[in-house]
Amino acid sequence: MKITILADNKITMPKPLRAEWGFSALIESKEVIMFDVGLGTSLGNLLTLQKPFPEKIILSHGHYDHSAALYPFPKKLPLYAHPDAFLPRFFEGRFIGIPYQKELILHNFDFVEQREPIEVSKGIWALGEIPRTFETAVLKDSFAVRDGKKEKDEIKDDQSLAIRTDKGVVLLLGCCHSGLRNTMRWAEEVVGDEVKFIIGGTHLIAFTEDKILEILKSLKVDMIAPTHCTGLKAEMLIAKVMGEKYRPAGVGSEFEF
Repeated sequence: MKITILADNKITMPKPLRAEWGFSALIESKEVIMFDVGLGTSLGNLLTLQKPFPEKIILSHGHYDHSAALYPFPKKLPLYAHPDAFLPRFFEGRFIGIPYQKELILHNFDFVEQREPIEVSKGIWALGEIPRTFETAVLKDSFAVRDGKKEKDEIKDDQSLAIRTDKGVVLLLGCCHSGLRNTMRWAEEVVGDEVKFIIGGTHLIAFTEDKILEILKSLKVDMIAPTHCTGLKAEMLIAKVMGEKYRPAGVGSEFEF
């Protein structure tokens, strides 16, 4: 099983790839699955890296930087997402939701609505709504619109992927607004095995240095490869605290399990 980063804030290999504020990853296993599609660079990077087209797409949540590049991809692919992913969303007064009407999505994709965990392919689970006990990384000064009314946006649609391997569970994160510790605990409960590898956006950018250190010291993993919304300060702390377990990652990074 191989995971390749197709969209991220930085590039990690000497090829003509493009970076952006967004995230997308491709999983090559029994099926080819794309987790998030990024803002606009994922298709070009996929072609440059000579990767296969996805057979299924899973959205981590309904923010533009994880969903805007849906339309270069073939129509009628299965698309997994929480129903709240399509809510209009605003942050500091600007729109940050999926930039397409839900009706257009339903017309062009085979939409699979999921709140609960679902095994989207053999050994790969989309985690659905994640129970929240520890800290979360929701956005301040943000709101969603439901049935014409504003409400505080708790980003309940935020989900990650848990992938079973012989070496332990791989946790693939989009933005991890549900919180890293909450997401790890839920992944282990769903899959029935320990998370040993973390790849993707941790959203540790949302926390103070003390809180980041507290979270990192609680991790019992063999590898962490942070991307996207982790933040430079948090990534430097990860490198310091996790040592050889830290792996730099960006567009073009590949992980085999």
